[in-house]
Amino acid sequence: MAGSTGSSRPGARIATAITERFGLRHPILLAPMGDTAGGRLAAAVSRGGGLGMVGGGYADAAWLERELGEAGGERVGVGFITFALAEQPEALDVALDARPVAVQLAFGDPRPFADRILASGAALLCCAQTDEEVEAALAAGADVIVAQGRDAGGHGRPDRGTMGLVPSVVDRAGGVPVVAAGGIVDARGVAAAIALGAAGVSMGTRFVTTPESISTAKERAGLVAARGQDTIRTEAVDHIRGPAWPDGHDGRIVRNRLVERFERLGGDAEATERLREELRASAPDDYSLRPLWGGEGLDLVGDVRPAAELVEQIGTDAARRLLRSAGQVTELG
Repeated sequence: MAGSTGSSRPGARIATAITERFGLRHPILLAPMGDTAGGRLAAAVSRGGGLGMVGGGYADAAWLERELGEAGGERVGVGFITFALAEQPEALDVALDARPVAVQLAFGDPRPFADRILASGAALLCCAQTDEEVEAALAAGADVIVAQGRDAGGHGRPDRGTMGLVPSVVDRAGGVPVVAAGGIVDARGVAAAIALGAAGVSMGTRFVTTPESISTAKERAGLVAARGQDTIRTEAVDHIRGPAWPDGHDGRIVRNRLVERFERLGGDAEATERLREELRASAPDDYSLRPLWGGEGLDLVGDVRPAAELVEQIGTDAARRLLRSAGQVTELG
């Protein structure tokens, strides 16, 4: 970790195993959010000096092929929900045909897909939230482990927060670089992650609010207006909308009418179906019922800004913060 000058732009930068491996100006990865992190957003993050990741999500091959085309030849990666990829493995063919820089697997055993990914020349990124998932990632030969805490927006496990999880995974990873995820939206979060031993960060919520994301104007405005305390981890979306997720997973969204009504259902099958039908009939941007995915860092999301600009500003500011902090340290004795 050092602050000097970037290869193509002036200013402080953080050099880590992640920036060196992928040729980045800043150790910032786009979280591969399904249906949100499309080709335009991934390309913009890469142009800004980070690593853009197209969200392959539930392994819709046609969607993925289109969005990889939208990346316009920019160096990007792809991410999948692993248990969905197991049901539609042809989506991995689409991804690898595009020669991605990296493939990230989350929420499932990465080992059945690891050899093909690594043989393609792409780096293998594995998301982990438990000790068992860290061990599976290492057994798969992961090049990078993404440690995602419960602070994150969207799907995940509700167990461990990012602050405690990241250094624990770093200690277990045996030298494999670790990327921190969950509640990180600004330079302070990046600097904190580096101090915890991470080699970079994966950011989702902040990039949903960019004009390049596949999001509606109401979604971006809703996230900018919301606070971290407005979010809640809930099974409401998966139970009412589907698809079902494995036990032990839920999702963090901004609390809304869907959550409030779900909490009152009490197992009533008829009431559940009425709510399901109402959700299906709602407008695509009716976030009183539809999920507004967002993490605990929403307090720090104050505007809608281009993705490349965010990467450059956050990365440079994080490096400067670390340099200032280093200058304040005095060795005693």
